[in-house]
Amino acid sequence: MFQPNIYIKRRKALRDQMQDGIILFLGNVEAPANYPDNTYKFRQDSSFLYFFGQSHPGYAGIIDLDNGDDIFFGTDVDIDDIIWMGPQPSIKELAAEVGVQKSMPFCKLKETIAQAIQQKRKIHFLPPYRYANMMLLEELIGIKASIVKQYASIELIKAVVNLRSVKEACEIEELDLACNIGYEMHTAAMRLCKPGVSEQYIAGVLEGIAASYGSMVSFPIILTQHGETLHNHDHSHLLEKGRMMLTDAGAERISNYCSDHTRTVPVGGIFEGRQKDIYNIVLACHDKALDITQPGITYQKVHLEVCKVLTQGLKDIGLMKGNVDEAVAAGAHALFLPHGLGHMMGLDVHDMEDLGQIYVGYDEETRPSTQFGLASLRMGRRLQEGFVMTDEPGCYFIPALIDQWRAEKKHIDFINYDAVESFKDFGGIRLEDDILITPEGSRFLGDKKIPITIEEVETIMKE
Repeated sequence: MFQPNIYIKRRKALRDQMQDGIILFLGNVEAPANYPDNTYKFRQDSSFLYFFGQSHPGYAGIIDLDNGDDIFFGTDVDIDDIIWMGPQPSIKELAAEVGVQKSMPFCKLKETIAQAIQQKRKIHFLPPYRYANMMLLEELIGIKASIVKQYASIELIKAVVNLRSVKEACEIEELDLACNIGYEMHTAAMRLCKPGVSEQYIAGVLEGIAASYGSMVSFPIILTQHGETLHNHDHSHLLEKGRMMLTDAGAERISNYCSDHTRTVPVGGIFEGRQKDIYNIVLACHDKALDITQPGITYQKVHLEVCKVLTQGLKDIGLMKGNVDEAVAAGAHALFLPHGLGHMMGLDVHDMEDLGQIYVGYDEETRPSTQFGLASLRMGRRLQEGFVMTDEPGCYFIPALIDQWRAEKKHIDFINYDAVESFKDFGGIRLEDDILITPEGSRFLGDKKIPITIEEVETIMKE
């Protein structure tokens, strides 16, 4: 949690972008894993965290645009709670910690909303993604839970995206710290990547590293020799010499700010033959993105320039052919890179994705594409100083996709299918870092860069 003035300034900035009515922020509640008292690890709603700071279940906040009030809602613990949990701060004290002077019991929330509805005031809320809050909104404002998302305030969504996109100094500090944990996780994975070690063991070690810093992983760990499956959460194999291990993992700080890195390394510690060829192509893509990323350029443009580097590299080793610009314009490269270059990061590893990617990653100037591959670019709009992005190109050999495109004779002017056939057992490579957009360009987040060149990776894997 930050100092109270941070939250006061954020709520004021939100007021300045809105017109009238009241803004309702619902915190999350606990979710049972298999019976009511055994719950999943609690995670607070990120927009509630951003404006009201408190990371415990059962809270709500209101920003009154008409009279200037901020109200914090929650229920004080009773003696039964204290027996199990120990003494807890009062709701009034919790509100004061985030600069809110007015607090009420949670049971008063319905009465407050009902009064606003009776006065025909606008009720602004963000699209709910948990069923408990969908049901609560139905109870509070009378719109059925099944359709309540359709009534979320577009004005509020755009204002929240505008504020949360540009990271404050205190947020950047937290993101740097999250990336420092990511460094420890990924270097540990490199040292453990030896023939005969189980994927599950390494994934478990990485989760333990995140937890040891008082954190948790920022998303379920992807750690696999089958990197051709983009989000492969299966950790059931033993590592085999001659294969490559793709690790996509990040940490979430106590403050809930996230990191997200990917490295792909050779089992046993030495890159061989075609592994070097494909790896160096992906590394060139990764570095190209960092070189050209700066305020004022669209990330869609960065993505397409990276795709040209990928296409040229694959052409150089005989997997693609023809004119590079024409191949990228046609989307032929997407056989090898069927996802986008990156996404925003912050309080969410895919920052603000719950608010709708059309508002987070795009705007009136930059619209999403329908072309295969480019359609999966989560972030396309023009970059600003203070944005935090992932730079995560890859090259994948997906047998089912290769077979389908070949059968359809798709992009035969640009793809050498006979040569690609011999790579169907290769897997995939992805390299990912988190970058901050600076006035001059961009910089890596974190105090130490995770080894990424072939020489750096092989050196640390010998340790």
